[in-house]
Amino acid sequence: MSTPFLGRLSPISTHLSSNPHLATGEMSSSAGPAPWRELFSHHLTHLRPPIFTLATLHPVPSHTSITVLPRARTCVFRGFWGTLPPNERNPAVLNPPLFRSDLLTFTTDARMSKTSDILDTAGPDSQTVSGGPSGGGGPVEAVFWVDETKTQWRVRGKAWVLGPGIDGEGEGERKVREVVGERMRRVKEWEGDEDWSWEREVEGHFGNLSPVMRGSFKGPEPGAEVDYHQGKRLGERVDDLRDEEARGNFRRDVMEGKGF
Repeated sequence: MSTPFLGRLSPISTHLSSNPHLATGEMSSSAGPAPWRELFSHHLTHLRPPIFTLATLHPVPSHTSITVLPRARTCVFRGFWGTLPPNERNPAVLNPPLFRSDLLTFTTDARMSKTSDILDTAGPDSQTVSGGPSGGGGPVEAVFWVDETKTQWRVRGKAWVLGPGIDGEGEGERKVREVVGERMRRVKEWEGDEDWSWEREVEGHFGNLSPVMRGSFKGPEPGAEVDYHQGKRLGERVDDLRDEEARGNFRRDVMEGKGF
């Protein structure tokens, strides 16, 4: 059984006033969460772990009659952007709880094909760009099957990639902050010196992973034959959240559901 169509999410038209600590475009201040969020979140409590199938479009050589092919893989839902799932073992310094969103998040290695799929299939009308560690706007679909409720959630929309230096002033970074920021809502007023940064939010997501999972981002390239003579090992731990190689490959992806 699939969920009924819930309609497209309403465009967000109101914005926060700018904050000197926040390197971003304007952020939304919508009235509340999407109507589907409560039921969706409840259903996800039955999934341990909360896995889903993510489908992307993969560009193929231009000399063929088909320009893209579907690619699907299993991913883990990592919570909603702006609402980092609690983890007492996370060593990161976290952002204050100032924002929430209805954007789904998942993890990507920069060396995986789904990263390039999201970056390279955005189309001419995309609101973001590719060419750097951050960008995107490519079409995706996520499918969750919840056996306990016999419910299938199919979430269709666009995804964006947040990479290292997301607080920077590159074209990709600025566009991602603008597009994602418009889909965030303020849930708490600014208080004193509290600030919120994009880089800290990404680092918080990295810290929420286990040390072995963090280590996978400096391991052998996904899908490549393991050559231990190259010094890259499976199962390596990373405790340093600023590990240059691991953070260089780590990507946080966010997805906006436009249809169900």
